[in-house]
Amino acid sequence: MNKIQELVDSMDPKAAAAEISEIMKRLFSLLGEESRLDFIMSVIGDTGKDKIGGLVHL
Repeated sequence: MNKIQELVDSMDPKAAAAEISEIMKRLFSLLGEESRLDFIMSVIGDTGKDKIGGLVHL
């Protein structure tokens, strides 16, 4: 975790977000639906079921 954080900290935020996006696409293909949803919920926090429900179709 520390290595990932150090790498992200050394990058421009926009570039880091783009790189993370590509990595997450690959990682999501390995995860089940529940794990993907758990990850999304941990990133955006508890916003209520109505907003989360729409993300299931990503």
